[in-house]
Order: sequence, then C-alpha cells, then structure tokens
Amino acid sequence: MGSGQVTSTVSPDFQGKHVTVAGLGVSGVPAAKVLHARGAVVTVVNDGDDARAREQAAELEALGVTVRLGDGDTLPEGTELIVTAPGWKPTKPLFQAAAKAGIEVWGDVELAWRLRGPDAALWLCVTGTNGKTTTVQMLASILRAAGLRTAAVGNIGVSLLDAVLGDEPYDVLAVELSSYQLHWAPSLRAHSAAVLNLAPDHLDWHGSMEAYAADKGRIYEGNRVACVYNVADKATEDLVREADVEEGCRAIGFTLGTPGPSQLGVVDGILVDRAFVENRQKNAQELAEVSDVNPPAPHNIANALAAAALARAFGVPPQAVRDGLRAFRPDAHRIAHVADVDGVAYVDDSKATNTHAAEASLAAYESIVWIAGGLAKGATFDELVAKSAKRLRGVVLIGADRALIREALARHAPEVPVVDLDRTDTGAMLQAVQEARRLAAPGDTVLLAPACASMDMFTNYTKRGDAFAEAVRELGS
Repeated sequence: MGSGQVTSTVSPDFQGKHVTVAGLGVSGVPAAKVLHARGAVVTVVNDGDDARAREQAAELEALGVTVRLGDGDTLPEGTELIVTAPGWKPTKPLFQAAAKAGIEVWGDVELAWRLRGPDAALWLCVTGTNGKTTTVQMLASILRAAGLRTAAVGNIGVSLLDAVLGDEPYDVLAVELSSYQLHWAPSLRAHSAAVLNLAPDHLDWHGSMEAYAADKGRIYEGNRVACVYNVADKATEDLVREADVEEGCRAIGFTLGTPGPSQLGVVDGILVDRAFVENRQKNAQELAEVSDVNPPAPHNIANALAAAALARAFGVPPQAVRDGLRAFRPDAHRIAHVADVDGVAYVDDSKATNTHAAEASLAAYESIVWIAGGLAKGATFDELVAKSAKRLRGVVLIGADRALIREALARHAPEVPVVDLDRTDTGAMLQAVQEARRLAAPGDTVLLAPACASMDMFTNYTKRGDAFAEAVRELGS
C-alpha cells in the first residue's frame, strides 16, 4: 500500500459548459437533469430509439435538453465533458473520439462524487463479483443500529446523485459499486472500502480478467481508514497492496477461520474482531453469533464480516454490529427458503447468475438436486461442477446454454443423474421442479442456483425466482 495525500474535490462549475450525457436509462436521465439545472448545455445521445427512450427524451426536451436517439457513437460538436451510463463499453467510438480530443469521461458515480457539498456524508464502499448488495444492506442495517443517518445506495438501484443532492442529511453512505461504475469514477476516494471476491465476470466488457480486477481495485484508491479484503481470495489482498492510500490506512482481512491480528473472523460460532481493538496481538472483541446472520450460509457469513469490518472502521460499537445483523432481512431470490415438501427443502437462489455465486450457494448444502442453466455469458463450468460434484444427488438443466453444464457434468460427475429439458419457454420451470422432486429424497435440498443469466427465458432473475416459487407452491398443494 503506497500512501498519497488526497485533496478534497472542489464542486465543478457547469455554467455554459457543453456536456454530453451518454445513455438515457436509470442514470442518464437524472444526470441530464442535474447538469441542466446547473446551467450546462446538455446533449443526450442514446443508441436505442424505442418507445421508452422516446418517452424519456420527450421529458428531457421539455426542459430544454437536446436528445439524439439512435446514435450513441458520434461525438456532438463542442463537447467539453462526457457523463456516461456505467454499462457503456470503453471501446465505443464515442469514447475513442473523446480520448483523441482530450475530453474527460465521467460516470454517474464520478458526477455524484464531484457534486458533494463540503459537509457531505462519508462513503463506505463495497465491490466484488458476488455479495455486494447483501453486504451493503447489512452495512446500512449496522450503521442504522448505531444511530447513524445512512442509506444503501449506488449499484443497488438507488441513485447516488439523489442521495448526494437530496434534502436528507446523511452521516455516512453504504455504497455498492460495480466494476463498470468504478471504471468511470477516477477521483472517488472512500473513507473505507471492501473488495469481497474476484471471479471472471463481465469479461466481454472489460476485455480481460486483469482489466476487470484493476477496475475493482480502484475502490481502494485514496482510502483513509481501512482497505478490507478477503483472506480466502488472494487477488483481493493483491489489490490492496497495489493501492495508493492515505497515510495510516490499514489492510483489514476477513476470514471464515480464526482471525489473526488486523482481521475479523469466526471462533466457536462467534464473529470476532481482532482489528479494531486495543492490543490486537492478544485481544479479540465478540461482535455477534453466526446464528445472528440470516441466512447463516458460509458466503453470507463472509458478507457479514466484511460489513462488520467497514462499520468498525467507521467507529461503530460491537453491540450495533449484532443488532444490525439481527435486524437485516435478505432480498428475495438470495438463498430464500421457499417451502418443505415431503421432507425436501426447496431453496430459491435465482440471484446466482454466475458460477462464483452458484458455487457459494452449492457449498451451503450437503445433498442437492440442482436446477441450473440459462445464458452462460461466456462462462465455463468445469471448476464449479468439479468442486460441487460430491454434493449432487441429481441435476435438472434448463435454458439456452445448458449443454455447457451437461458436458462439464459428464466430465466431472458422470454418475450423477441429469435431466436435460429441451425447452426455453417460461413453463419449463414447472417441469424442472417436478423433475427435481422425482430425483430428490427426504433430507435433500432442491436448489435453484442457475450459474447463468435469465434473459433467454425470463425478463430477469426475479421473474425466474418467482416462477420457481410458484412451481414449488403447486407441488405443495
């Protein structure tokens, strides 16, 4: 960890400045409105030209914003700054033209960071391939239990611009950041930050695992108090080593094992802190019991430890960690127990949209009938199947790229019975649950952890999880 003093950002003056906003959507519309309200001359460019885009364009044009639909590649003349939606790839012609012209590109997170007031709330930031949303929600719950004014914001679906510019005065923000958002946020400097884990994801966007990891690692730049990393994932610790942080900022590890000094971990079913205590060589502070974590699956305990580390870095007392974890309720479709039918548990983890998330989910149960498949997004499944083979009683495959999983099963778990459903209509889920019931015995868990995206069959992972729960209810009745 290098050290470099970080100066606070001065809120920029947009009066008369020609700003191009790239993309409408969740972040583009608020960004365009905020910039226009601050006197910028705003042009919005957008690839799509559908009914939703035209509706958003009409709303902005009524304010005096120029909108160009169906052309997101051409740089508008006179542009002095681009503010982009996070999902736009860095390789787009628009950004290549900007680089050639020496024009800065900011994301919505960068814009929010630059517009903070002098007494703005501090940011505790979380990224990682999996577990971000849960960790940020746990963190916000812990901060609230400590009596702090806070909100879970960012990639979680709550606009950072709204949080930064709204009337609500916050003490601290729990901020979820995606690799896309971090790519476009060069001057962000958190109080403390965590990278939960790193596994191949979004490589089509970043171009390589190295580029993906580097964007995740930006979250540590300029941290003041703590860089929180996962002891079980060396890549996260490597990112801490490479980060340029403020003098005195510490590396804090979290582990499911017994923690060393400057770590949080688990001892005899208790979450303990050996980082933010007097004489950490000898002392440990009890924070909560494993049973206070909901659900107490291994990867979720890791999320709780990361949230606790960030809260403790902010000075939160131990009691608030316990109270906050007890109060936390996970979102739907994250290892959600749907029902028990004939002695078999049915669990919905539709949110497990990549192999890393599915691996964590499969590790939480001993004997599993696994429902998997969907859009693979370039993923491979050999490592996942090899690690999980001994837990599998049977597998039901659905979705467009199920053959990739079937081939991995043939290589690494040839004795496990596989039902391959050759259909991608939404009714396939009911048949999948019925087939899983046939393969399961009392004491087993039927687990929907698809390891794939849902868009081949469902609008999103929520709809997929809802279809699973509905099918299970039909079994029960």
